[in-house]
Amino acid sequence: MNIRSLTRGDGVVIGAAVLLFIASFLDLYSVDGAPDSLDLPSLWASGPVLLGVVLAGIIGAALVVVAHGLPQVPKVAGLDLGQFGVAFTVFAAWSALGNIFDPAGGADNFGGSGDGPDAGAGLILALVATLVMAAAAVATPLVPALKGALLPAARPAAPQPYGAQPPGGYGYPGAQQQASFGGQPQPGQPGQPGQPFPGGQPQPGQPAQPPAGDFSPFWFAVPVPRPLFPEDGSPTPIAELAPGTWYLAVEQRGPSLVAQTQDGRRGVLQDTSGIQRG
Repeated sequence: MNIRSLTRGDGVVIGAAVLLFIASFLDLYSVDGAPDSLDLPSLWASGPVLLGVVLAGIIGAALVVVAHGLPQVPKVAGLDLGQFGVAFTVFAAWSALGNIFDPAGGADNFGGSGDGPDAGAGLILALVATLVMAAAAVATPLVPALKGALLPAARPAAPQPYGAQPPGGYGYPGAQQQASFGGQPQPGQPGQPGQPFPGGQPQPGQPAQPPAGDFSPFWFAVPVPRPLFPEDGSPTPIAELAPGTWYLAVEQRGPSLVAQTQDGRRGVLQDTSGIQRG
């Protein structure tokens, strides 16, 4: 599971799930005028609340997050795990709303007071948590602000592109002493009599340049998950590139790129819009 593929919406879902778990240990209902010695039950003491609110919400949040973190999301009955997770979070919010109106499950005359109990702090907090969770799960694919990466992409430290020469080799800036003001070569600089010129014959007054049109490999990251197709043109993806991870572009094929993953697999990235170069 790649946590860098999680979105800001997933972060909201995770935070709401943690809030729901904390709420499950608080009071299910409250009673006006009840003595301090009265031990009120938590959400874990009610089967309908435990199953329909607490566990349904936590399971739904887990499915949503796992679905976004997996490179290939498994499907059940034609629906992926993320869709099941969204349905669970909506059901948990609906159940919490229903329990707010009847927190004690029909105990209208609790303790002989004549008044039914009110919703406790745990149930109210659970309603807030499930509403936020369901809203984030539903809105994440629709709201651009929630679709952004939860963790910033870690830029590679001094990456060496695929096939590049080590420092001091051809084209490396600073490998040779720079020309002085006026463009005259310094002693020991390529182009000075007696000094070899890298890559062929020297061009007076010019440093050597790689041939025009050559592709230079570079690191890049994708803004959203994108499939990587085989180089033979097969329509079945061999991998999925995840946001927040750096990949190496090793070849240009028209508008597409041939990319290499961390495990050495190579494939064609057909959609290159919005990629971030390293």
